[in-house]
Amino acid sequence: MSSISTPAAPATSPAASATPSPVPGRADYPHFLAIPTRWMDNDVYGHVNNVVYYSYFDTVINEHLIREGGLDIHDGTVVGYCVESQCRYLAPLAFPETIDAGLRVAHLGKSSVRYEIALFRQGEEAPAALGSFVHVFVSRKEIKPTTIPPGIRACLERLRR
Repeated sequence: MSSISTPAAPATSPAASATPSPVPGRADYPHFLAIPTRWMDNDVYGHVNNVVYYSYFDTVINEHLIREGGLDIHDGTVVGYCVESQCRYLAPLAFPETIDAGLRVAHLGKSSVRYEIALFRQGEEAPAALGSFVHVFVSRKEIKPTTIPPGIRACLERLRR
């Protein structure tokens, strides 16, 4: 992510005609996890490298599933596979900040869930990044989609927006 501003899109481009979606704030997320940045998270430009944001997403999601949903990452019969993820960078983050990762569920299906994540500087209302992450729950043994277990489903229901 660069802090260099880019020129606005020409009026004829699809991006110029699209209505920007409203940026959610802290109140839009029911779960938060404080994540300290690490020295190694910064890149040569002095801010957190773009690939590290995905690690923060993975961390807030799996911390919640393990603590609140009873996900057993070592011996459980069901595991979640990431099948899609994306990030929209709004402002740079840098070491030595601690970020607040907000988590909510946008869609909950039979075997899949779409999470929405926002990364905030501590004390700030506007996010520095917005992301989404899709898990498909699969049988560990057969590696085929399976119904989300009741304990995990219950913890995901509590995160629905």
